[in-house]
Amino acid sequence: MTPLFRRRTDAHERSVTLIRKAGCHLCDDAERVIARVCGELGVPWEEKDIADDRDLYEQYWEQIPVVLVDGRQHTFWRVDEGRLRKELAG
Repeated sequence: MTPLFRRRTDAHERSVTLIRKAGCHLCDDAERVIARVCGELGVPWEEKDIADDRDLYEQYWEQIPVVLVDGRQHTFWRVDEGRLRKELAG
């Protein structure tokens, strides 16, 4: 029988996206946490600015910074380093 859910174990299969805007101090804090955690775990990550994407702006403008893990919302406003690390390691 094939399992319904497969646990990801390869860091390169994971991805993190930080949705941010210029001049946001919480976004700068989130970037530092994400860079540290992803760097240590070898997980690729990217940034997207809500000013460059109308859909992202409409979806997230009240929550930024927003962190997506594998395309799903993981958190917003403040990034908990331990929680992000646990999500990516699992």
